Amino acid sequence: MSDVPEVRIGTAEREQALNLLSEHFAAGRLTVAEFDQRSLAVTNATTRGGLDRVFTDLPEIMVNVPAEKTPLEPDTDRNWRHVVMSVIPLLALVLFFVVPVDNSWLFFLMVPAAGAILFGTRDRHDSGR
Repeated sequence: MSDVPEVRIGTAEREQALNLLSEHFAAGRLTVAEFDQRSLAVTNATTRGGLDRVFTDLPEIMVNVPAEKTPLEPDTDRNWRHVVMSVIPLLALVLFFVVPVDNSWLFFLMVPAAGAILFGTRDRHDSGR
């Protein structure tokens, strides 16, 4: 694991080793008793060799590197919804002043109605956006 086992370690190395040990425990490679025993060994370790002995029988954890994403086209469905939603309040304001109706304030109800229509009917796939 390390080139020079007798090099002294600090708190950062111990914390990193404890995090790695926790990952092994979460993966089911260690029992609770083994985890406690190895955690104590990591806490008491003063050299890299002391840390290496804790991990000798455990496999190396591979870091999950996400696959390189290909550039996607802009989400046109989402974009047009945002454009329409940003125009609705302006349209309501214009209609409020231009159209001679007794209850012209009702035009402002278009804003929440448009929001409900445009964004309230999205699929679960869109919910993370």
